Amino acid sequence: MNILGLSAFYHDSAACLLKDGHIVAAAQEERFTRKKHDPDLPQRALEYCLAEGGVGPHDLDAVVFYDKPILKFHRLLETYFGVAPRGLSPFLMALPIWLKEKLWVPAQIEEALAAAGVADRTDLYFTEHHESHAASAFFPSPFNDAATLTLDGVGEWSTATIGIGEGSQLRLVEEIRFPHSLGLLYSAFTYFTGFRVNSGEYKLMGLAPYGEPIYRDKILAELLDLKEDGSFRLNLSYFDFLAGLRMTNDRFARLFDGPPRPAEAPITRREMDLAASIQAVTEEIVLRAARHTRRVTGKSKLCLAGGVALNCVANGHLLRAGIFEDVWIQPAAGDAGGALGAALALWHGGMKKPRRSVSADGKAPDAMSGSYLGPRFPCAMIEEYLEAEGAPFRRLPQELWAHEIAALLADENIVGMFQGRMEFGPRALGNRSILGDARSPKMQSVLNLKIKYRESFRPFAPVCLEERLGDYFDLDRPSPYMLLVAPVREDRQIPRAGDERDLDLHAWVNRPRSDLPAITHVDYSARIQTASRHTNPRLHSLLEAFEAQTGYGILINTSFNVRGEPIVCTPEDAYRCFMATEMDVLVLEDLLLFKTEQPDWQNHKRWKREFAPD
Repeated sequence: MNILGLSAFYHDSAACLLKDGHIVAAAQEERFTRKKHDPDLPQRALEYCLAEGGVGPHDLDAVVFYDKPILKFHRLLETYFGVAPRGLSPFLMALPIWLKEKLWVPAQIEEALAAAGVADRTDLYFTEHHESHAASAFFPSPFNDAATLTLDGVGEWSTATIGIGEGSQLRLVEEIRFPHSLGLLYSAFTYFTGFRVNSGEYKLMGLAPYGEPIYRDKILAELLDLKEDGSFRLNLSYFDFLAGLRMTNDRFARLFDGPPRPAEAPITRREMDLAASIQAVTEEIVLRAARHTRRVTGKSKLCLAGGVALNCVANGHLLRAGIFEDVWIQPAAGDAGGALGAALALWHGGMKKPRRSVSADGKAPDAMSGSYLGPRFPCAMIEEYLEAEGAPFRRLPQELWAHEIAALLADENIVGMFQGRMEFGPRALGNRSILGDARSPKMQSVLNLKIKYRESFRPFAPVCLEERLGDYFDLDRPSPYMLLVAPVREDRQIPRAGDERDLDLHAWVNRPRSDLPAITHVDYSARIQTASRHTNPRLHSLLEAFEAQTGYGILINTSFNVRGEPIVCTPEDAYRCFMATEMDVLVLEDLLLFKTEQPDWQNHKRWKREFAPD
C-alpha cells in the first residue's frame, strides 16, 4: 500500500511517501526549486518520493492532503465579513488566489500526478491541519501512549490542539481557535522587530538572550488575556492581520515605544528587549498549556508539533519543568511535516492499520530514521559532475575518511559536509551541514560573516557524541533533532566580566563564555544535536576521530547554505555554495575538495543575487 502525503500553498510545501505504513521518503519542495519556503504544490518533491519508493505508474494507492481548503476558505470569508468594511484590500488580494488555485486542490494534484507519470486515477483524501500535525507527532514517536500538543499560526480554524494517542488511535479533545493564536502572536513580534514572518521567528528566538524581558508584563496586561490552562484571547485592537496587510498597527507601535524596525536596520536595545519579552511570554503559555494537557489527558509522555514546536528554547524549558516524563518533538514540526502527518493519519486513522511495535518505556528508536529521508547521490554520479566542472578532487579511502576530515577540522578549516540522504525538516543534521571547530573563539564570527553572510548575533549549534552529552551540557537525554536548548555545564563556563549590555553587539557576540566559545550563546546555552552510531554512523565516526585527536567529541554544525538559500540538495548545489563562500574544504561522500585547488569561479555575484535575504 503506497500513500503519498502532500502539503502546499502556504509555506514549506512538502511530500512524503508511506509504503505499508513505513516512511520511505520525505522532502520539502524548496530543496529542489531553490526557492526558500516554496509554497507551491510540491511537484519535484513528490516525483522524488515516488522514485525513491519505486512507485510505478499503477502503484500509487492513495494521496492525502494535509488540510481542508474549503474550511480554510470559510474561515477567510467569515473573517473578512466580520471586519467589513475594513479589510477590503487584503480580501481583494486573497480572493483571486483562492479562486484560481487554493480551492482547486484535487485538479492540481491530479495534474501533478499525471506529470509524474502516475497513470491511474488515485483516491484523494483530506485531513484537518492540526490532525496532520498531531499525527506527525504521535505516530512516528517511540511512545505507544502519549498526549499531543500542537501549536502554530492557524490551520482551518484551530491554532492549538490537545490530543490523546493510544496505539493506532489518535483523537483531538481540545482546541484554541483563530484569531487567538500563539504562532500569530510570536509572528507579530517577528514582524515588528524587522524580521520576515514565517521565516525570521528563529532569529527572534536567537536575539532574545541579548535582552531583558522588560515588556513581559505589558504584553500580558495589554495584548492577551492568559488563563491558567494556557488558553488565551488576543486583544485584537493592537493587531492588523485580520483587516490589513501588516501584523501590527499604530496602537501596537505606541505601546512598544515607536514604529516597527525596518528590515536590515541596526538592531537596538528595544528589539533585544522585545525579543526577550515575547520569548518569556511564549514559554509561559507553553508551560501552562503543557500542565493542562497533562491534567486533561492523564498521559505521562508528550508529543509536540506545529511551528511553535520549533522554538527549541521553550522546548528546553518544558523538558526541565518535569511536567511530563518524556517529550518527543517532530523534527519537521512545521507545515512540511503536515505531509507526513496526513499520510500517517490516513494509514492509521482512516484505514485502521496498526502501528509498529514500540517499547513500553519509549526507549526504542522513533520511526523517523534520524529524519534522513531525502535523496542521496552515489559517488560515481558526483565524480562525473566534478570532472565535467573541471573541479580537482581526491578520493578518501573509507578507513581514513573520518581521520583526515577530523584533522582538517582540528586545524580550524571550515568543512562543507555532503553525505548520505538529505534531512527532512528545517535542521541540517550532519548530511547537508557546514562543520567547524567549536573550540575556536573566532569560528562564530567567521561563519556568520564569511560563510553564511548573515546577522552577527545569530548563534551556532553543536553536534556532539550522544554518549558524551553529559560531559558538555546539562541535559539528561539525547537531542537527535537539534530541538532542545540546554545550558553548557557550569564547570565549562567562563564567568561574565561585568555588565555586557553596553557592549557593541559584535563585541558582545564574540566574547568567549566557555571552553566551547563558538557554540556557547550569550546566556550560556546551546541548541544541541546528539549524534548516534545507530542513525548516522559516519557522523558519529567523525566525532570519534575528532575526539581522538583533540579530546573533544563535539563540533559546530550549521546548515549547508547561505542566508536566504534553502539547504543544499544536490552535489551541484553544494559545489556552488562552496565556491561562492570562504569555505575551506568540501566533502562530497568519499571525495575531498580543497578551495585552494579549485579553478576560478565566475558566478559569485550572479549566484548571490539568486537568494534574497530572509
